[in-house]
Amino acid sequence: MLFEAGQRVVFIGDSITDCGRRDAHAPYGNGYMSLVRAFITARRPDVPLTWVNRGISGNTVRDLAARWERDVIEQRPDWLSVMIGINDVWRAFSDRAAEAVPLDEYEETLRTLLRRAVDATGCRLVLADPYIIEPDRGEPQRAESDRYTTVVAKLAGEFGALHVATQQAFDDVLACSPPSRWAADRIHPELPGHAVIADAFIRAVLEPPVVG
Repeated sequence: MLFEAGQRVVFIGDSITDCGRRDAHAPYGNGYMSLVRAFITARRPDVPLTWVNRGISGNTVRDLAARWERDVIEQRPDWLSVMIGINDVWRAFSDRAAEAVPLDEYEETLRTLLRRAVDATGCRLVLADPYIIEPDRGEPQRAESDRYTTVVAKLAGEFGALHVATQQAFDDVLACSPPSRWAADRIHPELPGHAVIADAFIRAVLEPPVVG
């Protein structure tokens, strides 16, 4: 495992990360972040870690920029996990299209935030893809989402980050099951859907790819 005893692991993102962490399910939420914490703790009880959830429902990368100093830099993470982009895409397909974040702005904003975090704290990064639980790659929102996923993979390479391929994880289960098994709206997972995300995250941390 890449995490070391005593490290601080901070998660930031939108509603998929939030999952009630500010109210009924404080402080970790009841989604993938809580599952990751639980299973890594269970598998490696010899590696005590501090876990912090800073997800806020509805956020785009613009919202992260507005709270980055408080919710990332001041948290002094050893590891920072970022999953953002679902709302950046989704808004373009809703009645809030003016709030959608264009791809170039998304990429440059996220790159700037990641550089700021690494330079200020020395943290290592975990970058998780935005996703949509939709098997048809030609469906307009899925096609647009895939462009943002490509950006995350690119930035993971630039920063030497762990890359959690959440879209691929959902594609794998969608090969033999309908989207409705995982989420009613293709975005907000039920617990099994959060388990899909958590499993991809845990595999990335516990079984990092061998380079060279």
